[in-house]
Amino acid sequence: MSSRVDEALGYEQARDELIEVVRRLEAGGTTLEESLALWERGEELAKVCRRWLDGARARLDAALAEEEAAAGDDSEGDGVDE
Repeated sequence: MSSRVDEALGYEQARDELIEVVRRLEAGGTTLEESLALWERGEELAKVCRRWLDGARARLDAALAEEEAAAGDDSEGDGVDE
């Protein structure tokens, strides 16, 4: 599959396909060529998953920073630290 197709994969789709790739590699019984192709596909899928997780982490960090900033604005001037 091309990287354009991979970019369209959702996290769950990429994760599920990666699980299947790992299962097939662990089961054995594939040729060296098939194993290498599976390994390469697994690497691509892992990158897709990592991008999704990094994006989710950035969104969470931004939301927490906004929450902290709002809490800091609410407590300014009252002399109480939270």
